[in-house]
Parts: sequence; C-alpha cells; structure tokens
Amino acid sequence: MRPIIAPSVLASDFANLQSEVEMLNKSQADWLHIDIMDGRFVPNISFGFPVMEAIKRHAKKPMDVHLMIVEPEQYIEQFRTAGADTISVHYEACTHLHRIVQQIQATGAKAGVALNPHTSVKLLEDVIADVDMVCIMSVNPGFGGQKFIENTYRKIEALKDLIIQRSSKALIEIDGGVNEKNAPLLLEKGADVLVAGSFVFSAADPVQTISNLKSIS
Repeated sequence: MRPIIAPSVLASDFANLQSEVEMLNKSQADWLHIDIMDGRFVPNISFGFPVMEAIKRHAKKPMDVHLMIVEPEQYIEQFRTAGADTISVHYEACTHLHRIVQQIQATGAKAGVALNPHTSVKLLEDVIADVDMVCIMSVNPGFGGQKFIENTYRKIEALKDLIIQRSSKALIEIDGGVNEKNAPLLLEKGADVLVAGSFVFSAADPVQTISNLKSIS
C-alpha cells in the first residue's frame, strides 16, 4: 500500500503561502500537515487560527493538525472550526489523555496522539484502541530541519505490535527528518503516514519530490 504523504506547511515560504498550498493541491500529497507551537511546550512559536483559516481557504486536501502546545483541551473546538480534519495532541501535554481523545472525536475530527523521542510507546497501551493515529516524533519537536533519530525504527516496530495486539485501527505517522533514503525502511517497519517538511519545500522540484515519496512501497 502506498504511504500517506503529509508535507509540513511549517517549512513552506510564508510570504507565498497561497501559492505553496496551491502547489500541494496539484501534487500527490494526501494531507497538509500543520504544526502549531506555543513557545511553552516547545521552544518555538509557529502560527495560530488566522493563518490556519487562510490555509483552509485554499487547501483542497485534509488538514492534519499537530498541536505542540500545553493545555490543548482549551482549543480543540477552535482548531476543528478552523479546518482541522485530524488533531494530534502530545502525550506529554495531556493529564487526561483519554478525555481529550474523546473531545477531539466528538467534534468529528480524527484523534491522534504524538510521542516525543524519549516517550515509550508502551504508555499508549490503555488508549491505543481508541485513537485514530499515533505520531512518532523522529526529531525533538520545535524546529524543522533536524537530524533523524535512528531509534525511531525500533519504536515503529513496538507500536505496530501494540496496535495488532489491541486490534487497533490506528495509523502510524512519522514526523521529522523524513526523506527518500529513510522512507523505505520506515514503511517496511510499519509506518503509514510520512510527514516531510524541509525535504519537500527545499527541493528544486517539490511536486516531483512528493511524487517520489508517494511511489515508495
């Protein structure tokens, strides 16, 4: 099965955001990955509702929203209203994770849980059957263009085993440092969704780069 490709808009040219989104519309990208950072959960700030709503006006593909923020439960409905189709929250930011998963799904969006590189997939044992996706961070969250963490392959295998054991339908998303070199092994280990930021937007031909990733099986 071909992977789901979700280019990260954080790596795009913000001065030409409409044209970047239109480029993704014409490409083989499946989703638009939107990183929301608050400067508290991660040491960086990205964008909020006005920019997201602007992206939504031009996007013809689902919006995969990754909340790297504290207290995400305060903003779930607003992100859904702004256009989110999938909303992922960080395990590390949620005291009541199961409640937030239900809150997301109650809006009609898919619910994802993101894990920092140091967080074990075993911690998802009691919620894996209820989530729609797990996002494994293959870099430390907060900045684009970081080096891929090799331990990610082992985490994918462990997560895939857990998904099978609990009869979960959760997709496995990989976010950080994804490129044509590591994508084949990521998919072989069990990944379903590949998030690619600078690898796509820094390419001479982003549309072809997306096509190349999409063709990997």
